[in-house]
Amino acid sequence: MLMEIFSCLFFFFFRSMNVFLIVYLCILISKALINTVLKYVWQSEPFRDEPWYNQKTEPERKRNLFLRAFTDFLAFMVLFNYIIPVSMYVTVEMQKFLGSYFLTWDEEMFDEDTGEGPLVNTSDLNEELGQIEYVFTDKTGTLTENNMEFVECCIEGHVYVPHVICNGQILHDCTGIDMIDSSPGGSGKEREDLFFRALCLCHTVQVKDDDSVDGLKKNQLSRRSCIYISSSPDEVALVEGIQRLGYTYLRLKDNFMEILNRENNIEKFELLEVLSFDSVRRRMSVIVRSSTGDIFLFCKGADSSIFPRVKEGKIDQIRSRVERNAVEGLRTLCVAYKKLTAEEYSNAQKLLQNAKLALQDREKKLAEVYEKIERDFILLGATAVEDRLQEKAADTIEALQKAGIKVWVLTGDKMETAAATCYACKLFRRNTQILELTTKKIEEQSLHDVLFDLSKTVLRHNGSLTRDTFSGLSTDMQDYGLIIDGAALSLIMKPRQDGSSGNYRELFLEICRNCSAVLCCRMAPLQKAQIVKLIKLSKEHPITLAIGDGANDVSMILEAHVGIGIIGKEGRQAARNSDYAIPKFKHLKKMLLVHGHFYYVRISELVQYFFYKNVCFIFPQFLYQFFCGFSQQTLYDTAYLTLYNISFTSLPILLYGLMEQHVSADTLKREPSLYRDVAKNALLRWRAFIYWTFLGVFDAVVFFFGAYFLFDNTIVTSNGQMFGNWTFGTLVFTVLVFTVTLKLALDTHYWTWINHFMIWGSLVFYIVFSLLWGGIIWPFLNYQRMYYVFMQMLSSGPAWLGIILLITVSLLPDVLKKVLCRQLWPTATERIQNASRHCREHISEFTPLACLKSPRYRSSDCSNSPARRSNSHSKKMMFTHWRGIDYSVLPSVFGYSNKHCRSSAGYRYSGSGLETSV
Repeated sequence: MLMEIFSCLFFFFFRSMNVFLIVYLCILISKALINTVLKYVWQSEPFRDEPWYNQKTEPERKRNLFLRAFTDFLAFMVLFNYIIPVSMYVTVEMQKFLGSYFLTWDEEMFDEDTGEGPLVNTSDLNEELGQIEYVFTDKTGTLTENNMEFVECCIEGHVYVPHVICNGQILHDCTGIDMIDSSPGGSGKEREDLFFRALCLCHTVQVKDDDSVDGLKKNQLSRRSCIYISSSPDEVALVEGIQRLGYTYLRLKDNFMEILNRENNIEKFELLEVLSFDSVRRRMSVIVRSSTGDIFLFCKGADSSIFPRVKEGKIDQIRSRVERNAVEGLRTLCVAYKKLTAEEYSNAQKLLQNAKLALQDREKKLAEVYEKIERDFILLGATAVEDRLQEKAADTIEALQKAGIKVWVLTGDKMETAAATCYACKLFRRNTQILELTTKKIEEQSLHDVLFDLSKTVLRHNGSLTRDTFSGLSTDMQDYGLIIDGAALSLIMKPRQDGSSGNYRELFLEICRNCSAVLCCRMAPLQKAQIVKLIKLSKEHPITLAIGDGANDVSMILEAHVGIGIIGKEGRQAARNSDYAIPKFKHLKKMLLVHGHFYYVRISELVQYFFYKNVCFIFPQFLYQFFCGFSQQTLYDTAYLTLYNISFTSLPILLYGLMEQHVSADTLKREPSLYRDVAKNALLRWRAFIYWTFLGVFDAVVFFFGAYFLFDNTIVTSNGQMFGNWTFGTLVFTVLVFTVTLKLALDTHYWTWINHFMIWGSLVFYIVFSLLWGGIIWPFLNYQRMYYVFMQMLSSGPAWLGIILLITVSLLPDVLKKVLCRQLWPTATERIQNASRHCREHISEFTPLACLKSPRYRSSDCSNSPARRSNSHSKKMMFTHWRGIDYSVLPSVFGYSNKHCRSSAGYRYSGSGLETSV
């Protein structure tokens, strides 16, 4: 038994309740020590140590005193060991495992487009979903659809759009080129053909001629006879876009790449080398030989990795276009080339071959060779690809921010592109002041000066920092958004040259804590993991969540406390390496605000309830030792000791941990601020733990002494019955089982027929078992010391009255405490519960939580309402002022009737992101 106790303690050592288990272990040891000492104090009198009916033998008298004391100490440890909830381990594991199925069964989180639903790869982190403080998200494929569409390309300063524009209308069925600028000259024509050939050759796209790919039918409107497949949607979009501009990539056959030019002639290029893309270089290259024998190196990549390696080309014009497209939220790539002589190619081939055959540091040597080869380019142009925002991504981020969760976007994209996406998804708002910590800033000033300037800016209003409890947005302070790039992060993470431990990390963290949102751009995968680790190991030790869809997000997902993978278009690496997987980013809202909230509340109540009912169970056993001479006599029968945590009280709390809903799921989605009520481990803090423990001690004292004084009353035994210690223990145990079960019934808010069956069924099972165990139903089971005990207890009328009275007295303090707290100091959750109970018919789907703060709230009364912001819904409302009366006219389709409000105050209404003063 002791081994089970310590193994259970070890299992929970790294859990939130480990301290509680240590406290209860200390209580267990204290009880055993107290009883051991008092036993020898009691036996200091000879007539108590050796009564006439129990004389000791000679070997017992000669036994070592310390050995006897140690043996008695272990005996008391075994007697009181039930205070350590060993069975809680099994119940918690069952609750987590079975509870995870409710997430996978959620039909609202099923995506019909992909036919995918949520996946649970581990059930050990369910309750952590209700404690998230930071969300780190990727951009491409997570916030966006990862469904790329080619928009335009810029060649030598000339812009090409793959549509024919006639009288301002786009003719989608036509294939042609619209040159916004003037047509290029002769040399420009050659560069134009090289640009198109570069995009047709510099990729890893595969061609499939079948009519279906992975079960998806080919678009009937498409004129292609082939389908392009690639691990990167960008490459497919570029190849398809260039096809609409006249160049078609056909296939790779026998190491020859075939393309169809504008004149419908097939051109063949021999593929000599592929310099694969990686997140550090941010570019890829191919070396090809044309049919004329010319050798070309084509390269495409991010502007930050192409421009420094360019020696010729219209850099300023192309850079200007790239920046303009980035501000509009488009994904940009630059394309460059250089012509190799036979000698240059031969040298490059030897370097590549030696690096590929290296047995040690192969990746490093390949990177060094790539760096030597990819230089002295001639810039050809740039491309722009659009990646639309996912459905309800903005709504999800806004809900998470209202819930008190900080959202960081970590992406490898260009800063302007990422910033535009952040504005679109409401991570940054129009009133958000953007702070930049980028390489450009650091070049103008030192890193030290930039950090301290930012620190002064964000901490200037630190004293007046107040945040609206219900909206999660700043009310009296300026919202700040921070943008940092990968190069600046590397400098921050690098220790100072003087070797001092106080580097810039703490200052950077302090700035981030006072920013409502953070955007990290130009991030390598390892840098994403560094950011997550930096926040995770900060002094607050917040619970972090990372979400992404691609292989480059795996390191970030593995580093965070909770990792979530998007089942997207970049494979299943993220989903397979994550703790949970969801089809779309919008499903994160319900996963955290509903499922996470429920998981945490249920597991918290389960853990506290287990401690409570075990205190109620074992503390009367401790008190009983004062009345039995500390003889280690058990108060309860062995069957009751065994079945208390296994059968009598286990199933109701397990079902509570699976099905309890203290507020409805719709309310949790509508009011994200309720997530804050359980944040910071609110339900497992010391205050709650001490309350549950003292409640258990109080109930145990009522059980024991109530039964004791009841037995002391001569009325109980007036019928001539002899009540013994087993009857006394059975009476205490009966009151115990009924009290702890009814306590759980009082805490249950969500009743179903299963709850009724389990709670009342467990009480019926206890009665039936006691009758059976006492030999009443089946006389052949007449266990000697318990025979007819239960029936004898129930045959006394005062015993029935005593049981009812003791149960009532035990439950009364908890009921009074809840009533007083709900009336005097209600939480946001309790206000919602009261409103749902008393005003259910008046509360519409769009009633904001702020209205529920007033006990006089009426859905039809809006007199003297203060000006406020409300984004509860996106429906449109019209206010009209006529003769001192404010009329609010709402569309009848929403189920509203037209109301008017008499007020001289001004009203401010926010709908669909707009704000109108009336």
